[in-house]
Amino acid sequence: MKRAFVVLVCIILHGVLASEGDDAPAFKICVNDCHDTSCPVSLSFQVEFACRSYKRDCEYYCMHKLTDQALDEGLPMVQYYGKWPFYRLAGLQEPASVVFSIGNGLVHYRYYKILSREIPVAYFYKPFLLAFALIGVNTWIWSTVFHARDLNWTQNMDYFSAGFSLLYAFYFAILRVFHVRHTSTIKILGAVLLMLFVMHVSYLSFVHFDFGYNIFVSVVVGVAQSLLWIGWAIMQYVKRTPSRSYAFLILMFVLGVLTASMLEVFDFAPIWRVFDAHSFWHFSTILITPFFYRFVIEDAWQEMGLHYSRWDNPKAFAGQEWLPS
Repeated sequence: MKRAFVVLVCIILHGVLASEGDDAPAFKICVNDCHDTSCPVSLSFQVEFACRSYKRDCEYYCMHKLTDQALDEGLPMVQYYGKWPFYRLAGLQEPASVVFSIGNGLVHYRYYKILSREIPVAYFYKPFLLAFALIGVNTWIWSTVFHARDLNWTQNMDYFSAGFSLLYAFYFAILRVFHVRHTSTIKILGAVLLMLFVMHVSYLSFVHFDFGYNIFVSVVVGVAQSLLWIGWAIMQYVKRTPSRSYAFLILMFVLGVLTASMLEVFDFAPIWRVFDAHSFWHFSTILITPFFYRFVIEDAWQEMGLHYSRWDNPKAFAGQEWLPS
């Protein structure tokens, strides 16, 4: 769900069309002169790691050269090829987003282990939650790769993995909110959603990568999922039977993601040419994600008729016994 909002707004604000910076005559002249006269005999390890051609290395040099000149003259920083000018670090194009993407992946991996330990083995949705965590790890791996090396295929893998994560989160929300436990229904629903995802990816990959279409699909799925969880949480406080005081956790998660997404809407130039709004978005999701996982853990205990406390029954976390409170 979180990565989906990155796709939604990021595609809008950071498109692949020409930006003010790379469309400027001064930039084009600088790149041509650099490529013709100043290309190094051999690329450094950092440049090779980033898969830079001579021309792209010149683009990096000219981008920062013109940015320095603009700032010295009191002019605003502009984007190049749909992105802000970032300083590389060890060949990484957007080091802050890389680090924060790794952090998000570690959060999902950490909670994969916690879910394995703390959720009852008999809980029906445990396998779905473990899959959710692993899908989250995969999503952030590709986010890391994309921000490290912005190529067509890394961009596609980032978008597709984020889309799959969003769709699976929607799938799980349907199962949990409506208490779907019939095997045939689960399989049919999963097959339908998977088929739609394959069709979606196939169209974008082999027909036309339509960013507007991708945005529309992501918005529909994301909004539907959010409404499901918000509606479910509100109902828990309306009916009050059984008591699910932990429902606020899923509200905190959904509203937290929506609030943090404003960082993408109100974009700003990178601080020190390292930390931009998008990287701060990635940092915020590290803090928001635990709300979802703490919610599903407490919800699992409630569904099993158990009292959630890791100290009440330590053997339970090893899967040795499950006793009602």
